[in-house]
Order: sequence, then structure tokens, then C-alpha cells
Amino acid sequence: EVTQAHGYERTIRLGAAGGIGDPYSLLAAFDMGADYVLTGSINQSSIEAGTSEPVKALLCKAGIADCAMGAAPDMFEMGAHVQVLGRGSMYAQRSNKLRSLYQRYSRWSDVPEAERLKIEKTVFQKNYDELWNQTKAYWQNRDPRQVERAETDLKHQMALCFRWYLGMSSRWARLGDTDRAKDYQIWCGPSMGAFNAWVKGSWLEPQSIRRVDVMAKCLLHGALTLQRLKL
Repeated sequence: EVTQAHGYERTIRLGAAGGIGDPYSLLAAFDMGADYVLTGSINQSSIEAGTSEPVKALLCKAGIADCAMGAAPDMFEMGAHVQVLGRGSMYAQRSNKLRSLYQRYSRWSDVPEAERLKIEKTVFQKNYDELWNQTKAYWQNRDPRQVERAETDLKHQMALCFRWYLGMSSRWARLGDTDRAKDYQIWCGPSMGAFNAWVKGSWLEPQSIRRVDVMAKCLLHGALTLQRLKL
């Protein structure tokens, strides 16, 4: 309709993305009319992916049901979530715990002492005052207005400190910080598990083989084979 309305000489090409991890999902997208598809999660386990080897190893073991919803770093106060790898990481549980505390309390000192001590020991791995000093120094260089607001609005100060953990968790994953392996924030959807299930026992199962172009060609070949079986 858009092509006709604007008099385009060539038809607009529509692509499909999200949940593409095996030939079945690929073929389903094409059957629904997609002209092309885009893969997402599965590319993180590839040789070219700009993340650490420990993260790639975790992704290669992921199953379809190994995803969880964690707090989104960039929209923490709004309560937004992001889909992450749940197997091998505590990020989803720990980030959601911080979100729960932010919702329930107006300042860090209002949080029950037992919970504060537990969070400082297991999540922050430092006391709150030390964390705030580091967070304050960061925002002083980046956006001093955040510090000014946090000095009077202690709930905002708590949010900035909590977002320190959310932000660092993706950095720890990218760098492969072994001391923080349980806190890795790894964005991942069920398609990663679907891909792993499809390649299990094949030459494409080892991570060292997973080049992006090879993965794409194999998926397309698999979808074409399924299409032929339908005819």
C-alpha cells in the first residue's frame, strides 16, 4: 500500500527479527512474508562477538528456558526490564532485588540493616559510603547536576548507586572478570537455546567454529531443506 501510495518503482522490503535461532524459526519468518531476517542473540556466541570468552562459553550452554528478566540499566527508575541469560549468572535476581528496594524505600538508611549488609557483601562488595563516593566522582565529571540532585534527594542517590551495579555488570561480562562471573549481565533470548539445541552433536556445536557467516549460511541451508520437505 505504501509502495502504491508513493509511487515507488521498487517494492519496500520487509525484514523480520527476534527469536531467530534455528531453521524452523527462519522458515516461519519467510512463510509470514519476510524478505530477509536478522539474527540477534546467537551472534553473541560467535568468534567475532566483542565479548569475553567466559560469556561465550555460557551462551553455548544455554537452553531455550535459560533466560530471565532483569532490571534495565538505562531505565532503572522507570522499572523497565531486559531479557538476560539466567543460567550461570545472578544478575536477574540481584538487579530485581535492587529495583524492589528502590521501590520500597526513600533512602539507603531506611533499608533494614540485615538487608543492607547482605547487599553490600554480595552485590556491591563494598560499603554504601564507599560506593557513593565512587559514583559521585563519576557523575561529577559526566553530569554534575546528578550529584547536586543526589545530595538533597537521597532516593535519587540510591538509584545512582544501584545503577552503578547495573552498568558495571555488563562491563564485567564484556571483560570476562572472573571475580564477578556471577554478576554478568548478558543480553540473551530463547533463540540462543534453540540454536544450541539444533547444532548439538554437530560440527557447528564448538564455539571455536561459530563464525557469523557460517552460522547464517547453515541456518539458510536448513530453512531451504525444510522448505523442500514441505513441497
